[in-house]
Amino acid sequence: MVFHWPVRVYWEDTDAGGVVYYANYLKFMERARSEWLRARGFEQDVLRDEAGVVFVVRRMEIDFLSPARFNDQLDVSVGLHEAGRASLAMQQELMRGATCLARADVKLACVDAVHFKPVKMPATILQTLSPTT
Repeated sequence: MVFHWPVRVYWEDTDAGGVVYYANYLKFMERARSEWLRARGFEQDVLRDEAGVVFVVRRMEIDFLSPARFNDQLDVSVGLHEAGRASLAMQQELMRGATCLARADVKLACVDAVHFKPVKMPATILQTLSPTT
């Protein structure tokens, strides 16, 4: 199941030519992942404080296909492909209508919130985030 999050491009997201600065695509994708977690009942600060874990980006491969521009209404998707014991693999797309502007393969690691070392995800989190749910 793919999750979608709407994003409006503001002036602050663009360069002098009105084109979205490439690093802001990463911010848009991060926000969508945060909302994806929230939609599944997980607030990141609660995960940190109560479960003692946080998710961090371990790897990201991104293709920039077409520019987003000031005032565009975008859709950022999150599709989970694999949930391992301590990691999540997903694909994200940033769309303007039917046009894909950027596509990324993202690997998140579940780490201890204090030491930032990889740890096994708590069972309740893993069950909820499984790609089959």
